[in-house]
Amino acid sequence: MKRFNTTALCIPSKHYMVDLSERVREIKQLVDNGKYFIINRARQYGKTTTLRALQQALKDQYVVLSLSFEGIANAGYETEGEFVQSISRLILDRHEFYGMDIPDGTIAALNSFCDRDSSTVKMDELYREFRRWIARSDKGMILLLDEVDSATNNQVFLDFLGILRDGYIARESDGVPAFQSVVLAGVTDVKHLRSKIRSEDQHRANSPWNIATDFEVDMDFSAADIAGMLADYEVDHDTGMDVPLIAQCVADYTHGYPFLVSRVCQIMDEKLVGRGFESLADVWTPFGVDEAVRRLLSETNTLFGSLMGKLQNYPELRGKLRAMLMRGEQIPSVPDDFEQQQLLMYGFARLEHNKLVVANRIFEMRLYVFFVGESEADPGLRIAAGGR
Repeated sequence: MKRFNTTALCIPSKHYMVDLSERVREIKQLVDNGKYFIINRARQYGKTTTLRALQQALKDQYVVLSLSFEGIANAGYETEGEFVQSISRLILDRHEFYGMDIPDGTIAALNSFCDRDSSTVKMDELYREFRRWIARSDKGMILLLDEVDSATNNQVFLDFLGILRDGYIARESDGVPAFQSVVLAGVTDVKHLRSKIRSEDQHRANSPWNIATDFEVDMDFSAADIAGMLADYEVDHDTGMDVPLIAQCVADYTHGYPFLVSRVCQIMDEKLVGRGFESLADVWTPFGVDEAVRRLLSETNTLFGSLMGKLQNYPELRGKLRAMLMRGEQIPSVPDDFEQQQLLMYGFARLEHNKLVVANRIFEMRLYVFFVGESEADPGLRIAAGGR
């Protein structure tokens, strides 16, 4: 039986999923145009699933090298040599365990990097081997890098981005072999990494990723997207639901945040029959959506845990959200405001009519309960919020 999937948004066919084909088509257009960019979205927004779907869409036309920085341990970032060796092992794994066709000369070079003393291995050696690989290939080569947040606190990663940037510039100016496209996926906005790592007196105006084009593909699920998934579900279950109505109810609560859409639907499918609802026909109603949201708000999950962790680590963000929710402050969009950038990047907020608003109703309710509890524990906060 197919189920809703909240972890991957679904690559396996046994899971119900929103149709990603239009998004993938838009992203592929960026790749076809030779762009370098980052899919920069909050936690559990379907970035990895989108990359996998993109890889499938590209594989017949391009050589696609897909790597995840999650596979590199902390020691792999200590020196450039250890970083090159870690990247080399990831690529060799693509050949050995996933059957990726890699030229013999490239395999030999990567093995040589791994066998040498790390202090003798340099970053530019790795990129020169990439260039040789690209020059040997009769197809353009695409580099997909997932989980870049695992690398963003490390200077060697910035150096790696800098080499990719230099390759892009040389491709544009001199026709030197380089990747057709490089796609990064992560929460962190890579364009601001240099200020995050370097000390104040070492800030540089130019980011190592300043050649990246803006990524403007909408990754929220619209009511129509959700309706397509529910129509697939309805074919199998024949609940008699009003598909457009239920899709709109889910969209109203979630504003299309992929994890929340999937989790609400999963709770309705798996958790409510026999718990106040006699059958799936009773569940798939607006009342069922309300109950699923109520249960979701009371649970602990990885998304809520990540959000609350950010509030603990960044008290200035907590203050801004508290002002929006508890005091009803309207915050005009200021693109260069660092705290606003963080709220948008981590998924707490979105822009609406050029103002900052909480990302969706579920976050509003969860955060409101959090702030009320915080105010009860600290009378000073209660007074600041307008209470007694």
